[in-house]
Amino acid sequence: MKKPSKSFEIALSAIACAFAAAFLMLGTLNPFLLATGYLVAAFALMVPLAEGFLWGASLCYLAAGLLALPVGLWKIVPYAVFFGLHPIVNYLQRKYVKKPLFKVFCMLIKAAWFDLAMWLSFFVLTTMAGMPFPETVTKYLYLVLFLGGTVFFAVYDVMIFYCQRSADLAIRRIRR
Repeated sequence: MKKPSKSFEIALSAIACAFAAAFLMLGTLNPFLLATGYLVAAFALMVPLAEGFLWGASLCYLAAGLLALPVGLWKIVPYAVFFGLHPIVNYLQRKYVKKPLFKVFCMLIKAAWFDLAMWLSFFVLTTMAGMPFPETVTKYLYLVLFLGGTVFFAVYDVMIFYCQRSADLAIRRIRR
């Protein structure tokens, strides 16, 4: 198969950026759709990565965050510190890490990164954005965050790898 042109990389990244920014803005405007906005923005970043466009995905991440910033100033923090970077980190892990011991080490590092990112997000969303959380969550924050968050992340990380594989297949079908 021939190497994709730069114009294809730009077009694919721009379409992914438009979807990511639109869902981030929609999520910041409606609190019910906030988590959906983060996830769809992460899925949109997988589209350029399906073709191996690391620069395109990186610029898509930055542009989507900057475009959604005026609409949802503090609500973009979880996307900026974790959800936008996670597909890029997974792409790099899938490309360069081959030994099982290093894969486990990467999983532990990413789980710690997720826990710290969610702790920062909780702090920013409660103090800066004024979002209310249930009293049970605030009372047992560290237990919920570091125990429940780590278990949730293990499942989430595996599912994101499967989603990237699905995006790879979908883009491969488009290219035919």
